[in-house]
Amino acid sequence: MLDDLHSDTDRKLRVAARALGRAGLAHAYGHFSARLDAGHFLVCAPKPMALLESADQGTVVPVNGALPDGVLGEVRIHQQIYARRPDVGAVARSMPPKLVSLSVLSRTPLPRHGFGSYFAPFVPLWDDPLLIRSDAQAGALAELIGDGRAVVMRGNGAVVAGDSIEEALVLSWYLEDAARVELDVLSCGAALLSKTLTQVQCEARATFSGRILERMWDYLCSGDCER
Repeated sequence: MLDDLHSDTDRKLRVAARALGRAGLAHAYGHFSARLDAGHFLVCAPKPMALLESADQGTVVPVNGALPDGVLGEVRIHQQIYARRPDVGAVARSMPPKLVSLSVLSRTPLPRHGFGSYFAPFVPLWDDPLLIRSDAQAGALAELIGDGRAVVMRGNGAVVAGDSIEEALVLSWYLEDAARVELDVLSCGAALLSKTLTQVQCEARATFSGRILERMWDYLCSGDCER
């Protein structure tokens, strides 16, 4: 059983995971985790995130070491990110449909509007459509993210790293919206005409002040059974 502090993290993790599902950013596949301390994180139960129930406890996973029994294989991606990034408090692995479509063109969203600015100057592409099934693969993917907020996996969704559960959820939604805009621009043949935000504009726009994070969290989690 989880203690009271970890139980609250588990509850919030379920809320965020279900929000990913309701928003159409995850279907049968995907997982969400939150750091507990320097050496451990909590990953949601291994079932479709939209279908998580209040009784579905997550599993405590070591940052270094073998995955516990029953934990999904790609959770090693979370391990490798937490090991390299002490600033990361949560990791979301999702399957956003617009982003997947864009990625099979070997493209990732450019910062064309406000939500895209959070990933400036660009989102790296993991140019391999296969599942991550080894620590070496997961480590290479974590290296590709570097100190950024996300990586797109060609034909296979995305991984987003945030300071908190709230930030990882909100950034996952922002990334999909940036992909929507990118696809719209490409579909009308205006990719060369459409402007992108400058680096200075991105730095000014990519803010969470003014309850920007909290408002999107409230929107995505509205009506959840554990809020």
